[in-house]
Amino acid sequence: MTLLTLIGILMIGGFLAWLSARWNTSLTRWISLMACGINLIWTLFIWFGQHSVPAISAHGQWILEYRQPWIERFGIQFYLALDGLSLLMLMLTFFLGFISVLVSWHQIRRHAGFYYFNLLWILAGITGVFLALDLFLFYFFWEIMLIPMYFLIGIWGYEKRLYAAYKFFLFTQASGLLMFLSILSLYFIHGAQTGVYTFDLTELMETSLSSSLSLFLMAGFLIAFLVKLPAVPFHNWLPDAHTEAPTAGSVILAGLLLKTGAYGLLRFVLPLFPEAVLEFAPWGMFLGAISILYGAKLAFSQTDLKRLVAYTSVSHMGFVLLGVFALNQVAVQGVVIQMIAHGISTGALFILVGSLQERVHTREISAFGGLWTKVPVMGSIALIFAMASLGLPGMGNFIAEFLILAGTFQSSVFFSVMAAVGLIAATLYSLRIFQQVFQGSPSLRMETLSDLNLREMFILGIMVILIFWLGLYPRPALDTSQKTIHGLLQRSEISAIPGEDPPDHAEAGVGIKIQEGE
Repeated sequence: MTLLTLIGILMIGGFLAWLSARWNTSLTRWISLMACGINLIWTLFIWFGQHSVPAISAHGQWILEYRQPWIERFGIQFYLALDGLSLLMLMLTFFLGFISVLVSWHQIRRHAGFYYFNLLWILAGITGVFLALDLFLFYFFWEIMLIPMYFLIGIWGYEKRLYAAYKFFLFTQASGLLMFLSILSLYFIHGAQTGVYTFDLTELMETSLSSSLSLFLMAGFLIAFLVKLPAVPFHNWLPDAHTEAPTAGSVILAGLLLKTGAYGLLRFVLPLFPEAVLEFAPWGMFLGAISILYGAKLAFSQTDLKRLVAYTSVSHMGFVLLGVFALNQVAVQGVVIQMIAHGISTGALFILVGSLQERVHTREISAFGGLWTKVPVMGSIALIFAMASLGLPGMGNFIAEFLILAGTFQSSVFFSVMAAVGLIAATLYSLRIFQQVFQGSPSLRMETLSDLNLREMFILGIMVILIFWLGLYPRPALDTSQKTIHGLLQRSEISAIPGEDPPDHAEAGVGIKIQEGE
């Protein structure tokens, strides 16, 4: 019942936070913090307790698994399962959820109970997405993420919050409906072939599809995941949503919601449509490379600091798309590290921007300058995360981008070179953030600007430690995801070299090996 309980704690905690606001707003915050904290500690215990993480097999070997009939007449089950990939994503989810509650501690004063209800239900939906193996249940949780985020942006956002909320809703809902049509098509095709109507992923992977039908059905999933990722040209909703969302909303958007798109590509697209994936792979790498370069170009041209950070996500998640469709284990493990590192580094940048906006009530880059002498602690942390964003060695983003480029080089030298040019562009916009805000001539209007308080230093200090730990010692995360990624690629009949199994890390030079006998 562990997996069900993780979701239940967030949902029940959301209701309790909403109800408790009638009597004590402070209690609302503490309930939300405890719900995220309990789940984070629980998943850490699961992680530390695992000496080896089983790969996905034909018999469904998982760290934890929960399966109960739900709507039996239509073959719908409440089927949740946890492996190395989803375990890493859950730890990221609960950590950023915990951080988001702390960030909102004094920022949210209006309708606080309903705010924390929506915050916890977004996290519950994300948790369900990372655990669901029944496609109907997966779509159910996919939609649960949508509505609370709409309210979070529309009620607690900034000046153009309603426009941004509508845009976010329309993009996500429309693409999600395309995915649901593909799910229903798979359901009926599998039922016609076998006589068994089910939404179980492990059974639907055995469905026989023609080449053209496989491409057509994959398109429904692909559009939904590319919109959420977001990849060019489906990225248009993201800058508005990020810019107008409250700080915690931006942290969850960048750190978690975008990752559900990447997770969907790995968990569903690769094993369900292996032949179509191989055919689409060059186009997928092309979209990834274009997203890296175009996102970096747009980031550099922004005048709004929060919008600049938002466009960096388009560029960084382009590396994720590139790595997924490179279709080898080195690149895909780089994708996993990128998902974690981007969630931490970009989440921290949004927290810093939110802290500045609270103090000076503007996000215009031209209004800043010379802040290093006034807020040295904030400046030091901003410098660390600006360096993380450009992929400085010693930080998690460098490990991720190195693995992705190394893996992509095996598949396509051209696209790996394009992505490497994107690293140069990342250096330009990352240094621009720091130079424009913290260097240059001091601004007279900011003479009384206060530095980070203890709560903000605690939040950002933890994130600094994690980004360095991931960069200097990534082995635990790589070990956790290694066999799962190998299993996904193997089940998808995809390998780095046609006809061979995906290389292990010892062969790829990453310094990790599979234990003997496994």
